[in-house]
Amino acid sequence: MRSKDIFIRFFCVLTFVFAIGAVALDCCAQEQTAPAAKTTLDNLMAAYNGESNANARYFAFAAKADEEGYGKVASLFRAAARAEQVHFEHHAAVIKELGGTPAAKIETPVVKTTRENLEEALKGETYEADVMYPEFLAKAEKDKIANAVDAFEDAKAAEAVHAGWYKKALANMDAWKGPKMDLYVCPKCGNVVDIIPGPACPICMEDTKKFMLVS
Repeated sequence: MRSKDIFIRFFCVLTFVFAIGAVALDCCAQEQTAPAAKTTLDNLMAAYNGESNANARYFAFAAKADEEGYGKVASLFRAAARAEQVHFEHHAAVIKELGGTPAAKIETPVVKTTRENLEEALKGETYEADVMYPEFLAKAEKDKIANAVDAFEDAKAAEAVHAGWYKKALANMDAWKGPKMDLYVCPKCGNVVDIIPGPACPICMEDTKKFMLVS
């Protein structure tokens, strides 16, 4: 065989070896940089941070609603803020049970007009009720962490209620002008109602005598 042919074959083999090696290294790199799967504790921490920020954001939105003369909207935001506190306190308790330390990075709320604030709140609550909490709940159920399941179930249902309130306010904002109104918050799940719904909360069955008045 001529030396030229030998050289060509050697070059082809060498190129093939380098290509295989590059693929192997790339796969290795992808494995090393792939994000770790989220645990239920991770999800609880994310929910704790989100609810803590929602609490701060809704108090800021309430102040803006008062400034613009939407007293009833301000009451709604204060009630929702109290409900989010119920959620993050519930999440914190479960985080501690799992050996974690609750931590939140509170961001400065971006406050716009009351209508825009309601739209932003509706978007956030809808996402939590329809996407975030269902995903967290499925993971907690898979992991068989009962207290996390309870926390996520309650929050998911309550956020859907909050979204309904925001949607109602946006539909007729003129009706939400004027003085504040009384709302009641369930201390266990964060449900928000304007009329006490019988002896037990329809979401978590908590005694409605324990509901907190917010106005």
